[in-house]
Parts: sequence; structure tokens; C-alpha cells
Amino acid sequence: MSPIFDFFFGQYSGYETIDILLEIIAIIFGFLSVWYSKQNKVLVFPTGMISTIIFVYLLFKWELLGDMMINAYYFIMSVYGWYIWTRKIDETHVTPISTTTIKEKKISVFIFLATLLFVFLVYKAFDKWTSWVAYIDTLTTAIFFVGMWLMARRKLENWVFWIIGDLISVPLYFYKGFTFTSFQYLGFTFIAIFGYLSWKKSINKNLQTV
Repeated sequence: MSPIFDFFFGQYSGYETIDILLEIIAIIFGFLSVWYSKQNKVLVFPTGMISTIIFVYLLFKWELLGDMMINAYYFIMSVYGWYIWTRKIDETHVTPISTTTIKEKKISVFIFLATLLFVFLVYKAFDKWTSWVAYIDTLTTAIFFVGMWLMARRKLENWVFWIIGDLISVPLYFYKGFTFTSFQYLGFTFIAIFGYLSWKKSINKNLQTV
């Protein structure tokens, strides 16, 4: 085994094969979900639900409570988002891409702060508030909670939260020893950037045709 390979994947030597396979499957469906989101297709939700339910199992097993709650929340918000994206606002149109309203910005701030408090209390309750990783995990959980809520409501700004959270998650997951998942978030970062540009272009196009 080469030193480079061992550096990136040596931590998997003690993992069960089934868990490695499940992580890879979850990552594949995660990529599909983010790609469908960029394409503004409702398939973002069923593919995302498959990925998140696998990660809930794996993260619970790995005792990464904040990450586990992120994925459990993703699953719930996917159901909500699936409804919002397919809900017709009139006889022919479904909910369009739009920018965040003042009210939604206030709700986003509330979700962010409430998530910080909730995850902190969970870590304290399980006596896991023992390293700097817990601080970063709590922060990314709050960022992703807001991002998922805005995505479910088809808001352009959701991509900003995904980009920030993904950039933090790349080194965080690598440090935790989950190389495949770290690579996943690196890929998510690029897709999120293009997703933002694609959605913004769609909004500008709709404004020009009104």
C-alpha cells in the first residue's frame, strides 16, 4: 500500500465492508441529489432521501450526532420540499425559484440560532462536547439547516449556505477520517457554485419575460 493511498484511505482499514459500501452508495445518491437541485428538478428529493437515510444509520453508528441530525433533518425537509416544489400556485405553474423575503431572512436567523442551541444541548447531554470538532460540527449543522430550509422553499440564497457549509465540511470530514465523504463535499462545493449561477440566471430570465 502506497503512503499516499494510506494517507487518504488508511482509516478505512478498521471499518466493516458493508459500512464502506453504504457510504459510497449514500455519496452517489448525494451527488445525484445536488445535481438534480442544480438542474431545478424535483428528483433532488427522492435521491436525497435515499442518501440521508443511509447517512443517518452510519453517523449514528459513528457517534457523530450533529451530522446525524443534519441528515435526519434533510429527510424531513425533503418531504416538505417535495410538496413545495410540486405544489401548483395556479392551474399551470408550480412554485418558482425566487429570492428570500424579509420574513424568510428572519426565519433563517431563528433557525440558525435555534439549531446552534439545540445541537449544543445534545452534545452536552451525551457528554460529547469534548473537542473543537464539536464546535465546528455545531456550526455546520446550523448552516446546513438554514440551507436545506431555503432549498425546500426554492430560494436562490440556499446555495450560499451550501457553499459555505461544504467548504467547512471538506477538511472537517477528512480530519474525522471519512475521506469519501470529504471528497463528496468538495464536489458539492463546485456543484453549489454552478447551482447558484444557474438559479440566478433563471430568475433574471423570468424577470425579463414578465
